[in-house]
Amino acid sequence: MYVIDPMFWPKLLLLITSVGALIYFFEFGLRKWLKVEKKKFFSYNHINDKHKKVDWTIRIGFLVTILAGGIFNMTRNPMEWLWFLEPWFLLFVFIGVSEIARAFMEWKYAENRRAYMVTIISLAFVLILLFTVIKTDFFWML
Repeated sequence: MYVIDPMFWPKLLLLITSVGALIYFFEFGLRKWLKVEKKKFFSYNHINDKHKKVDWTIRIGFLVTILAGGIFNMTRNPMEWLWFLEPWFLLFVFIGVSEIARAFMEWKYAENRRAYMVTIISLAFVLILLFTVIKTDFFWML
């Protein structure tokens, strides 16, 4: 039987809130410093039709890959699953590829050419932060 620490949910809420706040304020400061306008919260604005097509191609490719990877790993022994077909790894790859495509489109077609720098620096910050959180056992909280 599994026993959950009574402080698990408050600690998890604190962790998610603090990581979210770090990401938000980092990007906010970066946008102010580079004088790039703020994106709408929880919206994904495409730069142009080409970006929309590329983005949807990446999303569909991700869905096909995650389904095929899940099916392939389910046919194997659980101790022999391929790590690069695990959903957590594919999600990191999807976020990276999607944001790199966004940065390229911003660099090539956006009105404010510095927008791509915000995207790349924010992506690097988020990946480093998430890697650090995972490798430090959630900052020794969980």
